Amino acid sequence: MELQEIRKKVKKELDKDRYEHTKGVMYTAACLAMAHEGNMEQAMLAGLLHDCAKCVPNDEKIRVCEENHIIISSVERENPTLLHAKLGALYASTKYEVTDPEIIHAIKIHTTGEPGMSLLDKIIFIADYIEPKRDKAAHLDEIRKLAFEDLDACMADILYDTLHYLNNKKGAIDPNTQLTYEYYKQYEREQEWKH
Repeated sequence: MELQEIRKKVKKELDKDRYEHTKGVMYTAACLAMAHEGNMEQAMLAGLLHDCAKCVPNDEKIRVCEENHIIISSVERENPTLLHAKLGALYASTKYEVTDPEIIHAIKIHTTGEPGMSLLDKIIFIADYIEPKRDKAAHLDEIRKLAFEDLDACMADILYDTLHYLNNKKGAIDPNTQLTYEYYKQYEREQEWKH
């Protein structure tokens, strides 16, 4: 399926705000791929599809995951919205006929990350966080600048801020997010706002 065709299909599946966010991630991923010598087409397609299952009702997310033998963690069962990444990976291959395992993997882990991520994995994870419509996260200006300089340091900073935010709000933390931070924190820049 061509990118334009997939884009039309995705637009029908998402609400207006989510589709605007998706376009932002797609173009931000393309920019990051250019900056870091990644594959721009891969980045755009993964960016376009990263949230393709976001607007699926939560009970349906659980049902479809169970039917397809996708493992659901206790944190995901309590917060089924987190399943949109795993379900999105499934939909990318089934509904949107994506055969590239790198794209499918980047979609699958775009919310939690994992230790030792590929270039594409990092691009989608970061693009999701920094795309132009995002405005709530702390230190976005610094993180956006860092994204074009050092992806590993950027991962460390995003994960630090995410865990800090979830801890303060007493939100559920997926163990993978903590593991990913432990892996990337060696790349952390010593920022004054962290102390």
